[in-house]
Amino acid sequence: MSLQRIQPGPGQESVWDYPRPPRLEESSKHIQVVFNGEVIADTRRAKRVLETSHPPVYYIPPEDIQQQYLTRTSRSSFCEWKGQAAYYTVTVGDRSVSDAAWFYPSPTPAFAGIQDYVAFYPSKMEACYVEGEKVTAQPGDFYGGWITHDIVGPFKGGVGTWGW
Repeated sequence: MSLQRIQPGPGQESVWDYPRPPRLEESSKHIQVVFNGEVIADTRRAKRVLETSHPPVYYIPPEDIQQQYLTRTSRSSFCEWKGQAAYYTVTVGDRSVSDAAWFYPSPTPAFAGIQDYVAFYPSKMEACYVEGEKVTAQPGDFYGGWITHDIVGPFKGGVGTWGW
């Protein structure tokens, strides 16, 4: 995997220009998450986390998510920047995916703005959209970044990138 930064074109962002530690910012872009034919999240009030070498992760306010499709699991993980994460299984009809979304019930002060907001792994959903564009999932199964035409890499997460 090349570490050569892709030069962004007009209207594009390079993940290599994102900060470390990550930055939290408001987004008014139209965000949708679809699972088993159902739009389970729909917002223009998301927040996105931007971190060096990672595509943005969108966090959706809980009131813009159909909560009946989420069931908290026993899984947890720890982020050095955001704190302890908890996870949800997503179930719609006869389809279910364990640990398909996560949230921070008590984030660090720098990320208090995403408390209880939910992020979805695009690789585990039927589709995720930003402004109507279907998202490509960040490579690998650990990170949950959303890749669109206006985001360029290379991206951490694929084979050979763990040491970045």
